[in-house]
Amino acid sequence: MELKDKILKLFKSSKPLKSAQIAEELKIDKKEVDKIIKELKKEDKIYSPERCKYTSK
Repeated sequence: MELKDKILKLFKSSKPLKSAQIAEELKIDKKEVDKIIKELKKEDKIYSPERCKYTSK
């Protein structure tokens, strides 16, 4: 499973999360999470309901 898919799955199973929370949960580097979040926002698969927190659409 790709990291992108793991992050999307995590969003669907929880409340809005910060990138640091995602990194901690998946045990990966925060910079990698930030890069994937940026890609997912471009693809319009996630949004930010409040500052610095993200969730799936």
